[in-house]
Amino acid sequence: MMHCLFDPFINYGFMRRALVACFALSLSTTPLGSFLLLRRMSLVGDALSHAILPGVAIGYLLFGMSLIAMGVGGFIAGLVVTVLAGWVSTMTQLKDDASFAGFYLGSLALGVTLVSLRGSSVDLLHLLFGSILAVDKDAMHFIGIIASITLLILALLYRALVIEAFDAVFLRVNQARFPRLIQALFLVLVVLNLVAGFQILGTLMSVGLMMLPAVAARCWTTSLSWMLVLATTIGMFCSWCGLLWSFYTSLPAGPIIVLSTSMVFLLSVLLGQRDGIALLLRRNLRKKI
Repeated sequence: MMHCLFDPFINYGFMRRALVACFALSLSTTPLGSFLLLRRMSLVGDALSHAILPGVAIGYLLFGMSLIAMGVGGFIAGLVVTVLAGWVSTMTQLKDDASFAGFYLGSLALGVTLVSLRGSSVDLLHLLFGSILAVDKDAMHFIGIIASITLLILALLYRALVIEAFDAVFLRVNQARFPRLIQALFLVLVVLNLVAGFQILGTLMSVGLMMLPAVAARCWTTSLSWMLVLATTIGMFCSWCGLLWSFYTSLPAGPIIVLSTSMVFLLSVLLGQRDGIALLLRRNLRKKI
């Protein structure tokens, strides 16, 4: 049993690289997912994961499978959609979720169309769902740099992010411009990490490792610090399980990792100590008795 759990990572370099990259992503993306959850912006992360596809596609059309070109293109596309969605919600009566939905759906369609102009169905699947074989040393360095930058900025902005998540009115009253700057930097970090994650998980799946561990952790604790630790742990555990599952079944790694986190999420919803379904059922039975 122990050989099945560890041999793929000991004997195969691409499995080790994929595991290290997934662990780095778990360290940086799950805290962002936790703050998105607390700010009631969970679907914004999903919208941005789709929004980066046109930039990734343009980088692919111009330079081929160049990680730097696709990463820069995806980052620019994500920032453009973020700015446009914020501008539309400010200038009109549309709320943020409606404006993000309009732009991300158009971005997804545009990205798929651009890839179809030159690439094959295999290239499209690689961009949408990622590929474990694409994780080379350059990809690891790219992900490691983004994860390090994310953790450093989160450490510097931690108090402000907590205050904004729980008492945004207080922050707006005391610092008129500060909340906008915090939100802008936060969304930039979200876009950066989605760009980093598309190599393994693809543009459609990268948000899964960001949000699902955070939602699962929320089912077990009300403490923010423990939620961040638990979400990171769940992300790493599901990455390990998903890579093993993918290795032994030859299924795509990105969807399998996200499927693993979905299973942990469902278990957390059922058995979680914070308003889990099983706990609520026990309370209702005690009241009836």
